[in-house]
Amino acid sequence: MIVSRDLRKKNIAEYLLYMWQVEDIIRAYDCSLTRLRREYISRFDYDEEQLDELTDWYGNLVTMMNQEGKRESGHLQINQVVLQQLTELNAQLLASTKFPFYTAQYYKVLPFIVELRNRGDKEQGEIETCLNALYGTMMLRLQNREISPDTKHAINEITTFIGMLSDYYQKDKEEGLEFE
Repeated sequence: MIVSRDLRKKNIAEYLLYMWQVEDIIRAYDCSLTRLRREYISRFDYDEEQLDELTDWYGNLVTMMNQEGKRESGHLQINQVVLQQLTELNAQLLASTKFPFYTAQYYKVLPFIVELRNRGDKEQGEIETCLNALYGTMMLRLQNREISPDTKHAINEITTFIGMLSDYYQKDKEEGLEFE
């Protein structure tokens, strides 16, 4: 909760990846707030008030996951809204002539996106495909699994692209972007 709040202000893509991880953590504890509190939240070095606040936050997420039918898979509506905002911003940036470096980076990662979509869910949007690639790589690293040099190269390019998108998202929220 504290992490998510900070990430949402600083880097929307990292926030979204963090929230996807939180969804997976909740699923790992069978969407049970009792288990989350006892086996996960209690391990944090927080005072009682912070633990209560964190428990409430996880409790709200558990409730949403149950209500939205996301106990097994999928992303919460609150996270889908952020993904949609990023997707729309991507389209606006690409449609404008004012962001040539962003457009150049997009075309640099496009072959990787196409390859990923051909291997996976062809219906996924480009931004979701990129974020899924980043999330999958993060999971591989957590498992100490080998990542091929080609995959590392693709992930580095995707990271740069998503980083640019996140920066523009932040700038748009703080100052407003002029597209044309």
